[in-house]
Amino acid sequence: MMTTTSILLSHLRRSRPYYSLLPTLLTAHLSNTNPNPLSPPPHTRFTPRVNPLLFHSRAFSTPLGGGGGDVPLQEDSILPVRHLISLLDVSHDLTGLPWWIVIASSTLALRVVLFPVLILQLNKLRRIGELFPKLPPPLPPPLSGKSYIDQILLFRKERRAIGCPSFLWFLAYFSIQVPCFFLWMTSIRRMSLDHHPGFDCGGALWFQNLTEFSHGVSGPIFPLLIAGLHYINVQISFGTSSVRNVTGPLDLLAKFYKFYLDFLTLPLFFIGYCIPQGSLVYWVTNSSLNVIQQLCLKHPVVRVKLGLPDKAAPTIAANSGEDFPAQLTISDSPTKKREISVQNLSPKELLALSVKLLSNGKKERAVPLLRLALEKDPDYLRALLVMGQTLLQNGQLAEATEYFERAISKLFLAGNPTDVENTDLIILSSQWAGVACIRQGKWAEGIIHLERVASLKEPDDQKSKAHYFDGLVLLASALYNEGRKTEAANYLRYAAAYNPAYKEYLEQCENDEDVFVSDLVSSRRGDY
Repeated sequence: MMTTTSILLSHLRRSRPYYSLLPTLLTAHLSNTNPNPLSPPPHTRFTPRVNPLLFHSRAFSTPLGGGGGDVPLQEDSILPVRHLISLLDVSHDLTGLPWWIVIASSTLALRVVLFPVLILQLNKLRRIGELFPKLPPPLPPPLSGKSYIDQILLFRKERRAIGCPSFLWFLAYFSIQVPCFFLWMTSIRRMSLDHHPGFDCGGALWFQNLTEFSHGVSGPIFPLLIAGLHYINVQISFGTSSVRNVTGPLDLLAKFYKFYLDFLTLPLFFIGYCIPQGSLVYWVTNSSLNVIQQLCLKHPVVRVKLGLPDKAAPTIAANSGEDFPAQLTISDSPTKKREISVQNLSPKELLALSVKLLSNGKKERAVPLLRLALEKDPDYLRALLVMGQTLLQNGQLAEATEYFERAISKLFLAGNPTDVENTDLIILSSQWAGVACIRQGKWAEGIIHLERVASLKEPDDQKSKAHYFDGLVLLASALYNEGRKTEAANYLRYAAAYNPAYKEYLEQCENDEDVFVSDLVSSRRGDY
C-alpha cells in the first residue's frame, strides 16, 4: 500500500506543480486524521513536513490561498504554454542536445520565422515615408479654422487615393514579437519552476541547474548580460536618430522615450535575480540576436541585398516626376568650374539656389531642392513659404495650403510675431493660404486666413506695409463675394487711403460691379 501511494504521488509531482498540490495534500491528510466532522479535533499538533524549496520555486506565482491549484489551468487557457512545452520536449528528444542548447536554438528559429515580417514592415514604412510629404496634416494646424473630424477624413481620403499603406504597419512586427517573447518566457519559466525532467542538469558553465535562480559568486553574470544587452540595443536603435537635436514635439517625445528605456537598464538588472536560469538563457539569447539583427540591418550591403533603402540617402518623394540633381556645377570664374553635392549645402543655400532656378522657370528642379531644405530644417519658414507659392502656381492647391498653414502654425507657436521679418512672413503666409483655400472653393476658410492679416497692427516697414494692404484688398474681395459689401467697402477705403490705386476697386464695390471679384490675385505683387 505504501509503495502504491509513493508511486502515485511521484507521478502527480511530475504532472502538476508542487505549489498547486500543497493545499490538496494538506486537506486530504487532515481529513484522514479526523474522519468524524462532529467530533472535536484531536489535541495532537500536526506539522506537515514540506521541502523549503517548495516555496522558493513560487517566484512570480499566485498565493496559495483561494484555489491555487487552478493556476496552471488558467495559464494554459491564456497562452498555449502546454503546446510549446510539448514542442520543446520533442526537439529535445529528437536531437538529444542539452536543454540550454534546445532553448537557444528555438529562440533562433523563432527570430528566423519573424524576420520576413520585419522586412515587410520596413518596406511598408519606406513607402509611407515616401508618400507622407504628399499628404495633408492628420490634425488641423492651430488657427486654421478646420475641424478635427474634417481634417482626419481628408487625411484618410488622400492617403487611400495615393496608395499610402496603413499606419498600423508601424505596430506589425511589435504586435507579433512581444506575444511570442512572453510565450517563450512563460513556457520556459513554467518548465523551470516545475523541475521539468532534465532541467536540473541541462545547463553549462555556471548555470548547470536551469531550475535555480542566479545566486552566489556567479549570480550577477546573467543580470549583467540582460541589462547590458538591453542598453546596447537602445543605443543602436537611437544611434542614427536626431533625438539630440530636438526640433519638434515628436523629437522631444522620442528623447524622453530613450531616457525611459535607458532608465530601465537598472530595474532589469534586479529582475534578472528573480527569474529562473532557464528563462534567463532564453532572454540573453533573444537580446543577443536582436543586437546582431540591428547591426546587420544598418549595414549598406545587407540593406541592398534585402531591397531596403540606404539610410544615408535623402528621402525624396518617389514617383513624383522630380529630377533631383545630385551634383551641381558652380562657376568660380568664366574658365574655372567645380561640382558640389547638394547634400553638403545648408538649407539657406538650398533655398537661394531654388529661388534662382524658379526665376529661370525651372520649377521641376527647384522643388526637390526645397524639399531637401525642409528635410534638413523642417522649421525653415521662408522655405515653407516658397514651397507653398511654387505648388500654388503648379495648381497643387491642397499641398500648397498645407505648407502655408505649417508656416502659420510655427510662427504662432513661437509667440505672436513682433519683429519685421516674422510679421512679413505671417502676412504673406496668411494671404497665400487664403488664396489657395478660395481657389478650392473653401471661401469660409480662406476668409479666416485673410482676416488674420486684418487683425494685425499696420506694420512700419514699407515692404511689409505694402503686403499688409494687399491682404486687405484680397479680404475685401472675398467679403464682397460673400455678400458682406459694407465690410468690404470699409477695408477698401482704408487701403485706398494708403494707395490711391485701390480707389478703382472701392468704386467697383460701391457700384456693385461684379468685375471686382473676377480675379482674386490680380492685385497681388510678385515677390519671388
